[in-house]
Amino acid sequence: MNTSKRNRIQIASTVDPELWQCFKGLSEKTKIPASRLLDEAVEDLLLKYKLIEKKTKTP
Repeated sequence: MNTSKRNRIQIASTVDPELWQCFKGLSEKTKIPASRLLDEAVEDLLLKYKLIEKKTKTP
């Protein structure tokens, strides 16, 4: 078992191809791993819908 994925879960989903290309481009341009960008996006969405009160996982 790979222990480098501590405190992480693996998910699978589908996304709009144009959004994915932009997202991957952002990851490459910023050198920020896609998983970290996804964490930030999910956290922002949870804030928007008031499911969390403040950011605690991403800057």
